[in-house]
Formats: sequence, C-alpha cells, structure tokens
Amino acid sequence: MSRKFYITTPIYYVNAHPHIGHAYTTIACDTIARRQRLLGAETFFLTGTDEHGQKIERAAQAAGKTPQQYADEISSEFRRLWKRMGISNDDFIRTTEDRHKKRVQELFRQIRDRGYIYKGTYTGQYCVSDELYVDGAQPGDPCPTCGRITETVHEENYFFKLSAFQEKLLELYANPDFIRPETRRNEVISFVRSGLRDLSISRSTFSWGIPVPDDPNHVIYVWLDALANYITAIGYASSHAAARQAFKKFWPADVHMIGKEIVRFHCVYWPAFLMAAGLPMPKTIVAHGWLLFEESKMSKSRGNIVHPETILDVLGADALRYFLLREVVFGQDGSFSFDALVQRYNSDLANGLGNLASRTLTMINRYFKGEVPYPSHAASRTAADDAIAETARKTIREFDSLFEQFQFSRALEAAWALVAAVDKYIVENEPWALGDKDDEESRSRLATVLYTAAEALRIVTALAHPVIPDATAKIWAQMGLGDIQKLALSELAWGQLPLSTKLGEIHPVFPRADKSAIERMQKMEEGQRSSPTHEPSAATSATSLPPAAAAPALPSAADQKISIDDFAKIELRVGLVKVAERVPKSDKLLRLEVDIGTDVRQVLAGIAEAYAPETLVGRKVVIVSNLAPRKLRGFESNGMIVAASLDDGKPVLAGFLEEVPVGARLK
Repeated sequence: MSRKFYITTPIYYVNAHPHIGHAYTTIACDTIARRQRLLGAETFFLTGTDEHGQKIERAAQAAGKTPQQYADEISSEFRRLWKRMGISNDDFIRTTEDRHKKRVQELFRQIRDRGYIYKGTYTGQYCVSDELYVDGAQPGDPCPTCGRITETVHEENYFFKLSAFQEKLLELYANPDFIRPETRRNEVISFVRSGLRDLSISRSTFSWGIPVPDDPNHVIYVWLDALANYITAIGYASSHAAARQAFKKFWPADVHMIGKEIVRFHCVYWPAFLMAAGLPMPKTIVAHGWLLFEESKMSKSRGNIVHPETILDVLGADALRYFLLREVVFGQDGSFSFDALVQRYNSDLANGLGNLASRTLTMINRYFKGEVPYPSHAASRTAADDAIAETARKTIREFDSLFEQFQFSRALEAAWALVAAVDKYIVENEPWALGDKDDEESRSRLATVLYTAAEALRIVTALAHPVIPDATAKIWAQMGLGDIQKLALSELAWGQLPLSTKLGEIHPVFPRADKSAIERMQKMEEGQRSSPTHEPSAATSATSLPPAAAAPALPSAADQKISIDDFAKIELRVGLVKVAERVPKSDKLLRLEVDIGTDVRQVLAGIAEAYAPETLVGRKVVIVSNLAPRKLRGFESNGMIVAASLDDGKPVLAGFLEEVPVGARLK
C-alpha cells in the first residue's frame, strides 16, 4: 500500500492583497509537498481563501462592491500569484463554493445532532479584524491579538459546548508532536488549563456567511466555516463516492501549517469541533513565526507590506524561496530586508551553488568533452576524496532528519556546508593545473577530482530541489540527468552519478545581483505605496502635504484642475475616533485611533492646538485612507484627517449633518 501525505496552508482571509507573509507559509508547505512526492508519497497539498465574515462584508461595502465581487477579486490575486510562483497545490478551496458551503452545513448538523450545540444570547466584546470573541474584555478594550479596539456585540447565537472538551484537549496535547514548536504547545496548554467557556458559533446581525441549517436568520461563525475547509476540500460529507473515498484516503491531515497568530483557532477550536463530530485529529499542527519588516509584522494597516511580485521580477521565485527558508529559523520571527535578500542570494546561490555548478560542469566540458569522467581506482584515491564522499553521506542523513523536524534553515545550512567543502576541495586540488598536464597520473587524478565534485553537486541539487525547484531542474538537465521529477529521493546515495553521462548545454542559473537590484526592488515597492513626504501642516495629519503642495488634490484655480481619474485615486472614508491623546514633546500633534470599518488606524494629526483629545473620542471624521504610512516622533501614521484651515490657521474638522456609517466611502 502506497504512503499518503496531506498538507495544508491556512486558507487566506481575503481582507488583504497577498504579500510575502502569505508567500512564506505557502512556500514552506509547497517545499514539504514537493519533497514528499520525491519520497514516493501520494501527496495532496491544499490551499485557498477564506471569504466570509463581518469584516469582508464591511470591506466590500466600503469599496462599493458586493461581498462576492470583493472576494472574487482578491481570491483571484492569490491564485495568480501562486501560479506565477510555481506553487504545486493540488486544490484551491474557496469558502464561497457550493461544495464547501453544503459540507460545512453538514458538519454543523453532525455536531448539533451529537448534542454539542445549543441556542442562547451573546453579550460581550468582539474583534471584527480577527473575527474573535474576546472573553472578559470591556467596551473600549483592545483585541489581545491585533490590538484593534473591540466592538460590543449583543445578539442571539448558537453556542458550541467548548467547555465540555477541556480535559480531552489536554489529553491530546500530551502528544508533543500534535502542536509544534514546543513554545506554541505550552501557550495552548496554559490557555486551556485556565478554563474554557462555551463558544458562539453563529452570528445573526449580518448576513455574509453560510446559513445555519434550518435557521437562515443565522450564519455560521466564520472560524467554524473556515477551519472546516481542511475536510470539505477532500470530500467530507460529499454526495460523490470518489470524493468520499478521497476523504477516507487523506484524512487525518499529516500537517496543518499556520501562522502563530491563529494557533488558538487551530489547536483549541478545531480539535474540539472534530471531537464533537466524531472525526479523527490531524497529526501535526505547525505554527511558524512572523516575518518582520523594519522590526514590525507586515500588515496593510502599517503600510510595510512587501509584495512577492517585486522579488519575482528582479531575482525570481527561487531566490525568494531560498531566502525565506534559509534566513528564518522556522517557528521563530524572522526579519526581511532587500539588503539581506540580495546578500543571501549572492553568497549562497550565485557564489555558492551556481558557481559550483558552473565551474565543475565547465571543466568536465573542457577536459572530458562533456562526459562525466571515470574516477581513479581506489588505490590512487586520496583522503580528501573520501572526506567529500563521507561529508555527502552525512549531509543526506542530516538534511532528511532536519527537514522532518521542520528545521529548514539548519537543513539548508548543512547542504551548503557540503557546497563549501567541495569548493575548498576544488581549490586545493587545482583541476585546472592538472588539466594542463599530459601524463596519465595527472589525467587520472583530474578525472577523480571532477567526478567527486560533480557527484557532490548532484547530491546537493537533489536535496535542494523541493526548495529551489526551477534552478535545480536546470542544473539536473545540464548534468545530463534528465527530468529531476523522476528522482527517487529516498534512494539518494553517494556514487550514483552514471559514468560517461553526456552533459547538456551549460549556462549560469544564478547571475550575480549587484546593488542596483536592491534599488530596483525598493523603487518598485515605493511605487506601490507612493505618497507625499513633506512635513505636516497644523490642519492635517502627519502624512499629509502642506496646503501649497496639496493643491493639486483640492484645486482652487483653473490651472490646477485635475481629471476625474486623478481624483478617483484618493480614497476618503468615514472614521470613528476611538482613542485620542497628545504626542509627547509635541504642541501640535495628537495620536488618534480611528475605526474606518475595515480596521482601526493609528493617525497622527496636527490639531492639538484646536481640539482637546477628550472632545474627539466618539466623533466621526473624514480620513484619507490610502496614503502610505509615515513615522513622526516615533509613531507611525496610517492616514490623514481632513480639515479646513481658517484665515488664522485654525483647523476645522470635516463632519456630517446626517448619520453616516463608519467606513462609508466619500465620492
């Protein structure tokens, strides 16, 4: 019976366009899936998009679109990006698909019919951004996960008896492999031991979701909806026999790969839902850390998102894949910068693997007419030759063990240590000098050196293929070894390079990147989030222009007129001030937290001389919401408060006479 392997990414919430934080998780899963296929496992790799919930409904409304239109657009961006990156997923599930909706409703029925769902009323705090019920929070309290201000919710709900599973969950966590790494496992154990309360699993104050079976006035809680994708995509509760057979084949999942911010949903709620439905547990849930840019988690509201397309355009997908898996210790937070990316690309890929392939294959071409040479007999071999062979054998063992433990960075470090060892071996044995001699002994020694280097190159290429599939496929073909997809990775061993193999056409796989690559990527990102960078006036936020420079956006003379297309680029939204306080050591600046419907923004505004902070809390204002962020006095400002400026320079905030919903867009 063949071995089965099922791996999933979290399905990505369509409240934001894809960035390299999303790519990080997907690349890690893709690498594991590719490796499992080479090991002979029948592998199923799932990803997709999570498209329901109050946050999506609000974001769509603010964008002047239906929720389905909004979800369709962003979901398509994810699919296009994964295709461009060569992600090898076997399915892409959308929670708005009929197959998913019907199967989620069946899961709800199964849990309900087994006695774990009842009807009640919820009153408390809710984070729309994370779609999270915040137990114990008071009105005005921030969400413990994202820091945004929670909303008070009072509505009729269906409740799930989460409290009934406390001890069963703790028993599950006794398996150290169920939650990895250990730090996340300890966090979850501490949370569950502190006591579990029953969980609301429906909403009745909005409609964008999957209707509760037999009660269409309720929609199923977005996290029950989203988590169920792991079983709905592979045929749970399907009416088709083939789909049901796929569910029997692949469930339980071998690996759920997630970000650390959604550990509670996956490690507490999801296992409890499965227990309640009488279904098996996934084998392992692996939580990775955040990818930080300028020491902050990448997010739309902070404006520090890096787009994968920028890196793909300049360095290619393999550069991004290698950097993320080599640079970041999996499970911990990692830093991203264009400088570090190019440095790692040049040192490990261009000067490392790429250079080893180029010099080795070029010398075989030159000295042996493009055919892999026969090494000398054992009697004439040196200790240096045997050392490379033994290092390669050790590398295979270490790489496999580390990869099984999700220690991608250490595994790649081990593989590139072999690259460094072979580079040193080549330098010390000087094959170019041997090639200039005509005697048989030199010729035999040259054959041994180049065969040894080529065999080590073959092994590194095979190990690295799941990580950098495009470049390794090219190297494999240049070595005359055919289709690397046919490689049996479980049988990889030293000495398998066929003698007299005819090399293919040789060309560089990793051209060296110079400083201009960094500048190009930085300019591309600046273009994505370009905005004025002048100092703020007293009547505007810290990210706005002074009146003279701002004139093109609000013309006051005929020669300053703009087109409707230019005006359409400015996004104005209604916001509600949640927090207002003075910025230390500044007479003019206030720090505001403003709810604009899709998220809560921190905005710095130069209005402190005209408005006391306490008078602004609860007030509706107009925000320019698509300005790039700016730092001022140590604070990051993500928007601009719109105000008029009187003759004496005093600002007057724009407002409304009629009631206008938070997040509404001004046109």
